[in-house]
This record gives sequence, C-alpha cells and structure tokens, in this order.
Amino acid sequence: MIVQAAAWVVFLLTYLGVATGRLPGFRLDRAGVALLGAALMVGLGVVSLDEAYRAIDWNTIVLLLGTMIVVAHLRSSGAFASLIDWAAARVTTPLGLLALILGVSAVASAFLVNDTVCLVLAPAVLDLTRRLGCKPIPYLLGLAVASNIGSVATITGNPQNMIIGSASGITYLNFAQALTPVAGVGLVMAFLLLWLLYRDELHGRLGTPPAAIRRRGLPRLNRLSIIVTLAMIVGFFVIDPVAKPAILAAAVLFLVGGVKPKRIYGAIDWSLLLMFAGLFVVTAAIEKIALTPDVLARIAILPLGNIPLLTVVAAVLSNLVSNVPAVLLLKPFVAGLPQPHAGWLCLAMASTLAGNFTVVGSVANIIVVEKAAQSGVVITLGSYFRLGAPLTLLTLLTGILVLQLRG
Repeated sequence: MIVQAAAWVVFLLTYLGVATGRLPGFRLDRAGVALLGAALMVGLGVVSLDEAYRAIDWNTIVLLLGTMIVVAHLRSSGAFASLIDWAAARVTTPLGLLALILGVSAVASAFLVNDTVCLVLAPAVLDLTRRLGCKPIPYLLGLAVASNIGSVATITGNPQNMIIGSASGITYLNFAQALTPVAGVGLVMAFLLLWLLYRDELHGRLGTPPAAIRRRGLPRLNRLSIIVTLAMIVGFFVIDPVAKPAILAAAVLFLVGGVKPKRIYGAIDWSLLLMFAGLFVVTAAIEKIALTPDVLARIAILPLGNIPLLTVVAAVLSNLVSNVPAVLLLKPFVAGLPQPHAGWLCLAMASTLAGNFTVVGSVANIIVVEKAAQSGVVITLGSYFRLGAPLTLLTLLTGILVLQLRG
C-alpha cells in the first residue's frame, strides 16, 4: 500500500510538472520532471528496468526523431523560406497571402510535425510581412491555428497523433482519409474568422513584391531536401511502420545534404524526446497498479465510446495537462472500447483541435507568440482567444459530425 500511495504521488506530481512546466522549488523543466518521475517509478519498484524499457514506444520516438532531422535539413537549406517567397511573389492581395500562409502551415504540419513547422515558419512569416508592409498579427495567428488544424489530418502531424498511430494500428492512409475532411473544413473556418476579425488589415492589394521575393530561387541543396522530404511523405502511405521512411529520409539527408551534423543536432528538440520517454514509463507504472481487472470492468461500462462525450473529455483534459499527457492517460481506456477504431480517431481529433483554445493550449501557439515577441510583435492572450475559442468549438463540432457520419 505504501508503494502504491507513493506511486500515485509521483504520478500526480509528474503530470502537474508537465502541465505547468516546472515543479515549485526545483529547477526542472518538463523533460526533467518526466525523467524524475520515471526514475522514481523504477526506484520504488513499481516497474523494473526491463518493464520501463518496454514501456517506451520506440516507434513514436524514432518517427519524431526522423521528422525533426528532416525539418532541420529543410530549415538549414533555406527550403522553407525559398518556397514561401516563391509563392508570395505570385500573390496580389492580403487575403491571398493569408490563404497562402494557412495552406503552407497546414500542409507542412500534416507531414512534418506542427511544432517544428512553426519554429521554422514563424520567422519567415515575420520577415515576409515586414518586406510586404503588412501588419503581421493576422498572418501569425493564421500560422498558429492552421498548424494545429493541419496536423489533425495525419499520424505524423503532431506527437499525440504519433502515439495514437502506434497504439491503434490504424494505417496512415486510413487515418488521413478519416480526418483530412475535418482539417479541410477547419481551415476554411479559420480563414473566415480571421477575415471577420481583421477585415481592415486584410483589404486592398499588396502591390509589387520586393526584388528579394521575386528573384529568390531554389538552389540545389533546397531542391535535394525537398525531393527527399517528398519521398518520405510517399513512404508514409506505403511503408509500415511510418517510423521507417522517416528515419531513412533522415539518414539520406545526413549522407547527401551537405549540412554539418552538429548544426542538425542543435536543431533537434532532445528534451521533447526525453519527456516522451519519461511519460511512457510513468504512465505504464500507474496503469500497472491502477488498472486492475476490476477497475477495467467498471470502466468498460462508461460511455466513452460516445463520440461527443469522448471529445469533451479529451478536449478538457488536453487543456488541463496538455495533449500528449492527456492521450497517454486516455490510451488504455480507448483501447478497451468495444469499437476502438472510432475512439482513436476521436481522441486524435479532440486532443489536437483543443490546442487552439488558448495560447498555452499548444506548443505550436507558444512558439509563434514567442518568435513574434522577439521581433517586437505582441500577440496578447485576448487577441488570440478571440480567434481560438470560437474556432476550437466550431472545429470540434465539425470533428464530431464527420466521425459520426463515418459511423
């Protein structure tokens, strides 16, 4: 009983630390908190070292690592900036520019993880709007919300989808077929809401783009990075598990990309990988002591198979403890549903779209806001909430409707 009580304390403190980003009185970030929690679970004997190793979902870790390496090469080669400039040179109105940024953010996030996409695109959007003489806030808000909306469409869109893809066994194509319509409708909603909120900033024409935009081409390294990335995306649809094409693409770019490896290593979010590993162990430990056959039998009678109810639970929990911990908490319950396929898709949809509710609801949002602040552009909590709150409710309702129509 003492060990079980201690395990619950470790579990609650770990999730508190991950949700808030720190533990009061200690100099620990989210990764440190997760690692400490995992180590304590092993030290208490709740799980053995072998059980801890087995608890880590290596497919998710490798997939995330591979996509981070690919994005780091794209960023180092300047491919993202070149593509945005090339497309922006062909846009003549602010609304067209907004649609361009929404589309690029959503499509890139669907395949390359939304957090890393925002890390790369936020400075590019700030630079582009400065050169075009546009007020950047509506475009930055569009970048943030579109990255979350676009990432709902595929297994590789965000970390929580990667976990769900590995746990559920749903194929990449089936996942995309189910949730791409939600992303498509969500993008239209985001565009319309931004137009309603920022009509004054989005009217008129852009004028002649600067020469720096008109003339920028795609050097060989840019083209090579894009070709390898496209090959990886094709591999996602035809190779199982999807971690394989991701890590192969990363290896190819290391071989032929021409970028110093140390530069790539510095662009990888190692702390995120460490946090994932720790949370996998902590969650497995609490499942071992808490999910007894009796508890599972009681949970089985709960109506979590109801799409609207599961959407609300996942959305609220994602805003309380963040989406990745929320998915890890709900994973064993969804796996035990009589028809888990719809439950997995619902969990992915709700945990992702809930990230648009507030600035702190998604790491992608925080990245955009922080990058903007570094350039002297202030996105307030209120200005984000005016867009994020109605957009979240509308997209969640859309997701519920789409999944229920699919049966």
